[in-house]
Amino acid sequence: MTTAQGAKAPISNMARPRSGTGTDASVESGVAVVRRLAATLAGSPGVYRMIDADGNVLYVGKARNLKKRVLSYTRVSGQPNRIARMVMATADMEFITTETETDALLLEANLIKKLKPHYNVILRDDKSFPYILLARDHAVPQIVKHRGARSRPGDYFGPFASAGAVNRTINALQRAFLLRSCSDPVYDNRTRPCLLYQIKRCSAPCTGEIDEKAYDLLVDETVRFLAGRSQRVKETLLAQMEEASAALDFERAAVYRDRIAALSHIQAHQGINPQTFKEADVFAVARQGNQTCVQVFFFRSGQNWGNRAYFPRADASYDEAQVLETFLAQFYDDKPCPRLVLLSHDFAKRRLLQDALSLKSPHAVKVAVPRRGEKHDLVKQALSNANDALARRLAVASSQCRMLEGVAEAFGLEQPPERIEIYDNSHISGSHPFGAMVVAGPEGLVRNQYRTFNIKTPDIAAGDDYAMMREVLTRRFTRLLREDDARRAGNEPDTIRIWPDLVIIDGGAGQLSAAQAVLDDLGISDVALVAIAKGPDRNAGRERFFQTGREPVMLAPRDPVLYYLQRLRDEAHRFAIGTHRARRKKAISGSPLDEIDGIGPGRKRALLRHFGSSREVGRAGVADLQAVSGISKAMAERIHAHFHEAAD
Repeated sequence: MTTAQGAKAPISNMARPRSGTGTDASVESGVAVVRRLAATLAGSPGVYRMIDADGNVLYVGKARNLKKRVLSYTRVSGQPNRIARMVMATADMEFITTETETDALLLEANLIKKLKPHYNVILRDDKSFPYILLARDHAVPQIVKHRGARSRPGDYFGPFASAGAVNRTINALQRAFLLRSCSDPVYDNRTRPCLLYQIKRCSAPCTGEIDEKAYDLLVDETVRFLAGRSQRVKETLLAQMEEASAALDFERAAVYRDRIAALSHIQAHQGINPQTFKEADVFAVARQGNQTCVQVFFFRSGQNWGNRAYFPRADASYDEAQVLETFLAQFYDDKPCPRLVLLSHDFAKRRLLQDALSLKSPHAVKVAVPRRGEKHDLVKQALSNANDALARRLAVASSQCRMLEGVAEAFGLEQPPERIEIYDNSHISGSHPFGAMVVAGPEGLVRNQYRTFNIKTPDIAAGDDYAMMREVLTRRFTRLLREDDARRAGNEPDTIRIWPDLVIIDGGAGQLSAAQAVLDDLGISDVALVAIAKGPDRNAGRERFFQTGREPVMLAPRDPVLYYLQRLRDEAHRFAIGTHRARRKKAISGSPLDEIDGIGPGRKRALLRHFGSSREVGRAGVADLQAVSGISKAMAERIHAHFHEAAD
């Protein structure tokens, strides 16, 4: 692929040579660099970085004795091939000394997550975990899902393995304890109970259906249940149900019966809950070839709050213990750690990791490899889940590889594509136009790399799909060229973008011509481009595929490759339509007050409480606006001018 400037543009992972693995380098030159730099080091703890000739960080490591550890790289015989390749590519090294080896471990984990060196074990999919929050910044506490910093006052319970686990638990808790989940502005402006009250998911404190004292009792019961005292809560509810039944108050008894059933539903979906400890994270690692799965189970307050599978990137020379050791340090780099961490595999630096986790936690942490009893059984269960998850992933990868080989054969590609980008546009009569991109590869859909593009060109006619596609592709590939130039110049060594091997667009010959013109203008000549057009009467199975310089083709109606391409196109369409609906809904539900500079959530809430609606705010005079708390004379004049100018 050549650019308009004559520079070599990036190619796919399959064809791109790894940094520092060129034939001009030699092990001897790398060893000489390492030996020269090691001579300046002291025997203190610290962290070292191995860097190639382009300034890319190859590897980040820690050491109790920097000098000895770095000198060990001068003896590459007998080392794994990974070490030899790494030393051969090393052109420079950087060092940071620390007070203790524990500090070095923490710093190493932080740098690995930030720099993502090629030769380290890399934790991917490192999103924060969701929690359940009982928010107490209002007189009537609210139950919500929370992710991110714990800046809001209230009680936090978690972590949960996924947002779905939190949502299911909150739904069951609403049936059991009837707590409100609505936002404060909605709560403050209710005049009658909402639907949740009608279906017995809320006690409707907003309209006084329950007094604050009784609601506080529900909140206390929720806290006790989430804190692990679920049996005591159920016994209390059972006693209240029997008391109501004895008083012939069968309606109230039925309420308690439903609440008990909701609590039992939560416990049934938690699986086996531990009896010998209250909180722990359980890690088990399974490895096959160059694929690794780390399964994590979360236990809090004596309850199982779900599990999640991770698939870290690791060289084939790493064994299970080495992967687990590096994974754990990165995992807890920005997450709270429980008092107990149980592992499936032991490693030499386990006590060092235990000291490091205790250092950064408000309590002591124990890292253990159980050999018997309940803890050992839980680790075995986690290991079984890790093996199952890895088997599923390998099966999917095998199927994906066959599909990608079929795609390469269908479109005359030299090799199966490692990255496919599929583009689609969305608008309704030209309103809120934007483009969408989804990404697929050997491991299936890569959802964290989906992108949307707001159409910014003001003179695009409503519904001009060709112009929209030209803008989307121009912005996408111009950015790729710019980032690749920056990477080669050494300005952004850690943000290498992978170029697509194949671009698929939704459309026919016209869309193909528009897309091809963009690539030609940018000087990009070896990205395969395919347009997929719906068949007559939009019949699935009769699609035609257009490529520049080739006659349109149709695949056999039952060809698995055709089904695969249809799924990719439909995924792009689903993503585009879903995102467009969300944006249109937000635009429709937006308030005119949001457009006024200086009106934040507090002033907006005060204005709506005072006047009831944004329409009434627009009708108010300056004096009336100034009577609202927090609205100065200047702000009142600005609000008044905004609505009256808009009316003009």
